[in-house]
Amino acid sequence: MEVYIELALLENFCMDYTLLYCAKLVAKNGAGWRRVALGSALGACFAALLPLAGLNGAWSAVIKIASGFLLCAAAGKFASFKGYIKFSAIFLAFSALLAGALIGIFSLAGLSYEEGGGYILSPVPVGIPLFGALLLVIFARRLKNKFSKGSKAEVVCRIYAGGSDVTIKGFFDSGNKVSHMGTPVSVIPEDAAAKLVDVRGITGAVKIHTVTGSKKIKVFTADSMEIDFGGKIKTYKGVKIGVGSAHTACAVLHPDLLEE
Repeated sequence: MEVYIELALLENFCMDYTLLYCAKLVAKNGAGWRRVALGSALGACFAALLPLAGLNGAWSAVIKIASGFLLCAAAGKFASFKGYIKFSAIFLAFSALLAGALIGIFSLAGLSYEEGGGYILSPVPVGIPLFGALLLVIFARRLKNKFSKGSKAEVVCRIYAGGSDVTIKGFFDSGNKVSHMGTPVSVIPEDAAAKLVDVRGITGAVKIHTVTGSKKIKVFTADSMEIDFGGKIKTYKGVKIGVGSAHTACAVLHPDLLEE
């Protein structure tokens, strides 16, 4: 099968971006689109160079798996080695599932399947429409967040840290995109935070964007947080808490907590 390098690079970039972005969502990784694009670009270049090495069989599989770990290292933001392994495992699992699904679909549809020297999956450029579908999902998700921003269902949450606890009302705000080392941050009033920790001794900080501009707020890790969803209580371990201003009325909870 004749392969054009430009199409091969585009195909593999689109496929890798789709898989890395899905892995980022499942792993709840805080990496931005630039990091994901960097990892995808590395994957596309690797797919173009691999056939030149002339490897096949077991060595080819080992090199491909190793390259998957390399892509994930470039595409994600990790606070620990465990987080990196989790992200990589999800990416490799998605890659294997997608490859198996495509082979099955091609067989059922009567399409010929060729690896194309390691460049593309088939005569059908699957990665490009798949990437387009991903962009549509991202756009729809952001559009939903934009129009649901005013929806703030109030909940009651109890936060535990260092043997102390505080109960406070809060709401999930889809506009809260604050994260610290890849972990979602929920913001509580300064006086509530002071009941849990010595605010002056907090060293962690994260930048937030408000209508009045950007500023840094202190961040600490609470032991756990219980949220009462109208009688159904859900517990989150090791949550990141941002210290808001004294004028903050209640807790601004990160929307990603709803997905956990």
